[in-house]
Amino acid sequence: MGWTDERVELLKKLWQDGLSASQIAKQLGGVTRNAVIGKVHRLGLSGRAAPSKPQRTTFKAPRPARPAQAAPAAPRRIAEPVAAQQAAPAPVRYVDETPGTATVLTLGAHMCKWPIGDPSLDSFTFCGRRSEETGPYCHEHAQVAYQPAQTKKKSSAAELARSLRRYI
Repeated sequence: MGWTDERVELLKKLWQDGLSASQIAKQLGGVTRNAVIGKVHRLGLSGRAAPSKPQRTTFKAPRPARPAQAAPAAPRRIAEPVAAQQAAPAPVRYVDETPGTATVLTLGAHMCKWPIGDPSLDSFTFCGRRSEETGPYCHEHAQVAYQPAQTKKKSSAAELARSLRRYI
């Protein structure tokens, strides 16, 4: 459909009333939103009586900060046997982090490659002690780096029922 004089006049009126290009295209029929935008641009219709969006942004109150991982409300539980509870995790092993003896330039194939310090500082070093045959770290650092696998507890009937309730 072409742009007749009466359609152009209707376009001008609707544009001045503050309708969007999509709304104008629907009312005119037979034209797309982009056709309306193009015609408005060619006609030089820049000013509007009422803008389609408010110019002033409305104030929104800031969201309250989320609580630091608050525990969710616990669902009702069936008492589990004492034997089914997990054993305490192994204590974290502390290794004295005195400055190492190796730098990037002096680090060899069989030296411990445990980083010590901040890599962006000049005092950054590596442990440098003799590493084990099985990995890149000395015995002490290997114990920190490689934690033993946790034994999986066997699922009891009560545990299975509790797991199924999550999905029902």
